Amino acid sequence: MKNKIMEKKGFICDMDGVIYHGDKLLNGVKEFVEWLYKNEKKFLFLTNASNRSPRELREKLLRMGLDIEESHFYTSALSTAKFLNKQAPNCSAYVIGDHGLYNALYEYGITINDVNPEYVVIGETVDYSFNHINIAMNLVNNGAKLIATNSDLTAPAEGGFVPACRALVAPIEATTGKQAYYVGKPNPLMMRTGLEMLGVHSSEAVMIGDRMDTDIIAGIETGLQSILVLSGVSTRETVENFAYKPNLILNGVGDIIR
Repeated sequence: MKNKIMEKKGFICDMDGVIYHGDKLLNGVKEFVEWLYKNEKKFLFLTNASNRSPRELREKLLRMGLDIEESHFYTSALSTAKFLNKQAPNCSAYVIGDHGLYNALYEYGITINDVNPEYVVIGETVDYSFNHINIAMNLVNNGAKLIATNSDLTAPAEGGFVPACRALVAPIEATTGKQAYYVGKPNPLMMRTGLEMLGVHSSEAVMIGDRMDTDIIAGIETGLQSILVLSGVSTRETVENFAYKPNLILNGVGDIIR
């Protein structure tokens, strides 16, 4: 099975828990990236994290010793901005998130509005308060549509985990009775965009991730081969809780080429 996967033309790879934890590059990543380049594979780092832009992600990896062009990154923030632009061009939104999300929305001409926006958009941020929840709750109750960049509840970090997007959305869903629309993985919208960017068919691509509930199910539902790496969230034990399974389970991305 591993040999068949290595023959694929395109590789879509999650970042948090697969490439790094916080500011620490994981074992085998450099060798894996070198193998991708050497074998002229098409690859894309597809992350649900919405707080950084592709340029910032490039610079983050550069500080860790990996020089990867900006075109190899795609985030849930970009996917969310693209979705809103298609749904309601030139719309406005109240945003809870970091600059990666704001920048993505600005690029599509979406303006910031805390009075009467069409949407309330929520992504990852360390700047989260009661005031944010209060404003978002009232705007949604007044008719704004609730959008979330992704459905990750937690994200891996150095020394443990941190709350992710879904944890920040939960109070607004609870207080309004409204369910958010989650744009990032496993939503096929983001996966299809990734395949378009690579220029490969789903049958020629592989999804590599550390989460059964986003990465692996996204790969399965989009028709990709899937590899679960145990360097992030999911473990061999938690895999048994799901009705589906990946094609391969490996300790890390370095094991793909070993």
